[in-house]
Amino acid sequence: MRLLLAAILPLLLAVDVAAVKHEDFKECHQTSFCRRLRSIAARQEEAVANGTAFASPYSLGNPVATPGTQSAASWTFPLTSSLYPDISFNLRVDVLAQGDGIVRIRADEVDSASQWKRYNETAKWALVDAEPNLARSVDVQFAHVDGMTAIEYGPGPAQELMLEIVHSPLKITMKRDGMDQVVFNDRDLFHVEHYRAKQLDEGDEAEAEGTEAASSEDAAQAVMQAPKAEKIDRSWFEEDDKDAFEERWKKWTDTKPKGPEGFSLDFSFPNADHIYGLPEHASPLSLPSTKGEDAYYKEPYRLWNVDIFEYEADSPMALYGAVPLVHAHGKVNTVGVLNLVGSETWVDVTHQPEGVRTHWVSESGIVDFLILPGRRPVDLFEQYASLTGAAQMPPQFATAYHQCRWNYNTQAEVIEVQDEFDKADMPLDVTWLDIEYAEEHRYFDWDHKHFPEPKKMLDEVEAKGRKMVAIVDPHIKKTDSFRIYTDARDLDVLVKKADNSDFDGWCWTGSSVWVDFFNPKSWDWWTRMFSFNVWKESSKALFIWNDMNEPSVFDGPEITMPKDNIHDGGWEHRDVHNINGMMFHNQTQHAITVRDTPELRPFVLSRSFFAGSHRYGAVWIGDNLGTWDHLAGETAVFLSNSIAGISFVGSDVGGFFGNPTPELLVRWYQAGAFMPFFRAHAHIDTKRREPYLFEEPTRSYLRDALRLRYAMLPVWYNAFHAAATKGYPVIWPHYALFPEDEGGFAIDDQYYIGDSGVLFKPVVAEGAQESTVYLAADQPYYDYFHRKLYYASAKPRNITIATPLDQFPLLIEGGHIVPTRERVRRTSSLMWQDPFTLTVALGKDGSATGQLYLDDGETLAHTQGEFIHRRFSYTPTGKNGAGKLSSAAHVVYDGANAWAQKIAHVKVERIVILGHEAAPSSVTVAGEAVQFEYTKPVKGREPVPGKVVIKNPGIKVGADWEVVVAA
Repeated sequence: MRLLLAAILPLLLAVDVAAVKHEDFKECHQTSFCRRLRSIAARQEEAVANGTAFASPYSLGNPVATPGTQSAASWTFPLTSSLYPDISFNLRVDVLAQGDGIVRIRADEVDSASQWKRYNETAKWALVDAEPNLARSVDVQFAHVDGMTAIEYGPGPAQELMLEIVHSPLKITMKRDGMDQVVFNDRDLFHVEHYRAKQLDEGDEAEAEGTEAASSEDAAQAVMQAPKAEKIDRSWFEEDDKDAFEERWKKWTDTKPKGPEGFSLDFSFPNADHIYGLPEHASPLSLPSTKGEDAYYKEPYRLWNVDIFEYEADSPMALYGAVPLVHAHGKVNTVGVLNLVGSETWVDVTHQPEGVRTHWVSESGIVDFLILPGRRPVDLFEQYASLTGAAQMPPQFATAYHQCRWNYNTQAEVIEVQDEFDKADMPLDVTWLDIEYAEEHRYFDWDHKHFPEPKKMLDEVEAKGRKMVAIVDPHIKKTDSFRIYTDARDLDVLVKKADNSDFDGWCWTGSSVWVDFFNPKSWDWWTRMFSFNVWKESSKALFIWNDMNEPSVFDGPEITMPKDNIHDGGWEHRDVHNINGMMFHNQTQHAITVRDTPELRPFVLSRSFFAGSHRYGAVWIGDNLGTWDHLAGETAVFLSNSIAGISFVGSDVGGFFGNPTPELLVRWYQAGAFMPFFRAHAHIDTKRREPYLFEEPTRSYLRDALRLRYAMLPVWYNAFHAAATKGYPVIWPHYALFPEDEGGFAIDDQYYIGDSGVLFKPVVAEGAQESTVYLAADQPYYDYFHRKLYYASAKPRNITIATPLDQFPLLIEGGHIVPTRERVRRTSSLMWQDPFTLTVALGKDGSATGQLYLDDGETLAHTQGEFIHRRFSYTPTGKNGAGKLSSAAHVVYDGANAWAQKIAHVKVERIVILGHEAAPSSVTVAGEAVQFEYTKPVKGREPVPGKVVIKNPGIKVGADWEVVVAA
């Protein structure tokens, strides 16, 4: 979140610089493994242009059933490389039982005389089950003939999926209905750097060189005999690299005790027009090319979690999280690849007329990737969730508004913020404390000079129905007077340096150490640190913010931890860097979950993340700038994160750095009201900008955005429930909802909330008085505020909406029913008994559907069946909008459960039906007439739909009922 200029803490970085300091972060050519492995593609491209393309030196032997899996779909193939035939590899193929045809492919060096081995535990942390269940062999058809293996499988009896494996040169293709969808090693760029010792000195050098020369000669001869091979030697795959065994950058030296161990993967997607994913980057959702004549970026996309403040709004530079997942999408099919690698990774994307090509280079680890077959984006979401788990169901308060800044400096200031929100009639659920609450930045230890009675403060905030969040960063002040440090030191759970002494570096606390959360000995201890018996000045109203967990080390290379540091099991930090932040998030989330009895839902915000982090809570996209270009670019980042499971996501509303104008702040709050995670935050040197501080009309605009979020909390809660039960994103990009609409494949500046039909587009241009919105569905669209009517049937499907400062595009797609609570209170916890409004937006066929999920929003009782989940349906029975609106259980559950009984009295107070062409003759409930109002439609260039408003229909939200609207 913040940085220091040098190794001494007092020299703080000035906060008003213009942009990211590029010199603090590497480019590919400055990283030895990326430089080496990326050059393979450059050589191959040159060879292709000259007609001398080389064939892959890798080939497979005959398959054998993997030991212990004779009744399952798993096979192992000997894998050899003609570059060094004395080195043995194997390649394993698993067809998984879950996920409707997911295939897992692994490759590793075997029978090595080396003391070293490659990191092979990424799946342990990313997947729910490191070894997912295998499909039964009886469900899979396997055939091997003449250097070719074919595996037919699939979710149904038709077995439309096939894995075609060409043994020499190695190529693996996943086909659907006979069409190539994913091709591994399509361009012969696959390569694994085998273990080799550093060159010997002087007396032994000649002998070593002779051995190397002989080996090279044998390898070259073997390659020349390979099919299709042209001139090739080791230099094509292993250029002479002075940094291979020890790498220097600026003042740091990376010792690389295992030597070079990188690997290169080559995936092509022949039927894809677009590729998405690889979060986290401030780049378009549809990833543009990084190579070729029309390359949008000059550098590959980098996956390397770093503390990068004031990042550029459009760049392939690494940010705070890394999910090595892509979706490749075309009109016919969508397919995904999840690459289980936790080390630094660079990915090139090239768009070609015949599809999309990707080239992945990683520093360490084993080859371990999964092909997700699709066929549609929604299938990919479910398949990914079957592997990594679904998101947690957040507590209700976490879906509402959060107020933060660096810093609220005193206990009195915290209480003042509560009072001022109330006076301004602005809802608020959570107030946050940044690093200054802690004495000398020793997290857990309150600064009693400024927070003399923290427990009293927490109780006062809770009495208003609100919560608080305090920051707990991973760096621990290195002083014997701090119990957290002495505990961790004595337990011996600190990250080590290469010489096995405790690593120390600089962060906000000054001289600091870091707990190794890969070490199981740290887990129970960390849980105890959050217990009320140990942290006595906390309470169940206090939740946690994990920042700086990339980890951020101010005096480290690239503002992070040296790669040759050591973690539990002897693994180097280079092996696990991108997983590190998730481990901290995981253990903190667990500690907050179990600290109370019965257990309450946790809330822990993290900045760093990896595949699977969605199981542990929310993330935000870091140190943005309060500028129009950052506001404009954030929607694409949210969508990119969301399709990779990280959909409880938001940004610092208003921008972390800078002082936005009132206009920009209004637009940011309007955008924030439609971020899954809605939090305002600001740097310590910015002007105070709580929404109640502004003059009219700005204050009212900000209040309106806050109140709209609270009115629509039922819509958001439905979406979070789908994320928690089905693995769906909370916000959906167009390509995911409309996978055959090519006009929407690249759209990343607007999105839908869950399955609600609510379409939102932020206004991100200064002075904008109108905005263009793309309509994908062949349905009427209704303006949420003014009930104007728009149609998607015209081509192109773009409409223009007036957007003066108090307005922005928010539409309801026809065919949906939207539940809201219009009685906004000071906090969401006070709204649980309030009645609902149902807005029925009739589709072109006169029908509409929607849902409502409710639970207590606090405990885990919903996992034991304490909830209500209703399905609303409007079925046409005649012309001009006549029909029946009904409520029934959406899923099978016990309607007499405790929560359902507790809210049995909650009513539907208002029904609004949009799209009626004529006034109803009557509206009845259980045969009894109820009052209604009708507004006839307005035709013309700006049509307004007919509207029926039914007030107080006398129906309960948790009951079965039917409202009859007669023609």
